[in-house]
Amino acid sequence: MKDYIIDTHAHIDMLEESVEQVLADMEAFGIKKVLIPSVEVATLDKVSDLAQKYDEFYGMVGIFPSEAKTYTNKIEEKLEKIAKENKKIVAVGEIGLDYYWDKSFVELQKDIFIRQIKLANKLNLPIVVHDREAHKDTFDILKEHNKDSNVLFHCFSGSVEFMKEVTREGWLIAIGGVVTFKNAVKIKEVAQSVPLDKLVLETDSPYLTPVPYRGKANKPAYTKFVAEEVSKLRKMNIEELIDITTQNAERFFNI
Repeated sequence: MKDYIIDTHAHIDMLEESVEQVLADMEAFGIKKVLIPSVEVATLDKVSDLAQKYDEFYGMVGIFPSEAKTYTNKIEEKLEKIAKENKKIVAVGEIGLDYYWDKSFVELQKDIFIRQIKLANKLNLPIVVHDREAHKDTFDILKEHNKDSNVLFHCFSGSVEFMKEVTREGWLIAIGGVVTFKNAVKIKEVAQSVPLDKLVLETDSPYLTPVPYRGKANKPAYTKFVAEEVSKLRKMNIEELIDITTQNAERFFNI
């Protein structure tokens, strides 16, 4: 029985609080492990260093869709080098498509997404996906180009119907603080119906802070409030939910 929570997605490198304070809060709230995604070239080394330095942290390598213009062969070589040299790098992410901010370079986003999927396959690592207002293209590209890497849809924002398509492929769904928002009807419905063996928890710190701390900076400790809300929505014992989602995260990331 797992009695601790894993935050599968937190930008520790972006937090204003000290790492020591983050770790102290994690301990107080029962969070034992955190996965740190990479989003840009400038912070790749910082993410890798954090994962290497602290037992509680694990890292990912990847370039965020809005940063697609910065992706080069040299950067891809760096991603591969970091992943091979640092055993605490356990996924390629967060990578994917984002049509919310800027649609002027969609084709480039797709190309860089595909290249990083192939990199994950080459490294034999799972993929953590960023998908914002790009559900069909994200799904179709993964179906066509991903060969043997497991997939996790971070900060899931799709419908119950799309969730069913994703989990039918064996892929996982990550739910974060949005599920605690009063009017977040869609993700509450997903939380109620997603297969338990395909569910993990996250914060996306410092963003999307859950109630009761909404409006303040998010942090991994607050994964506890996500767990509480999902367990209420599913009318299940919170200890059981924590046990299942923690095992799912450990299995997915092989940690």
